[in-house]
Amino acid sequence: RTFQTHSPIVDSIEVKRRGAVRRAKLYYLRERSGKSARIKEKLAKK
Repeated sequence: RTFQTHSPIVDSIEVKRRGAVRRAKLYYLRERSGKSARIKEKLAKK
């Protein structure tokens, strides 16, 4: 989903998970479904 960033409805933004991808637009995921549409988890630095 897409939300307007500066909307009064949006109180705060919290990133729950990050995916390891090489491009900004993930259009190639549209035709995929199930396990092939999964993205590897980007591990947090400690």
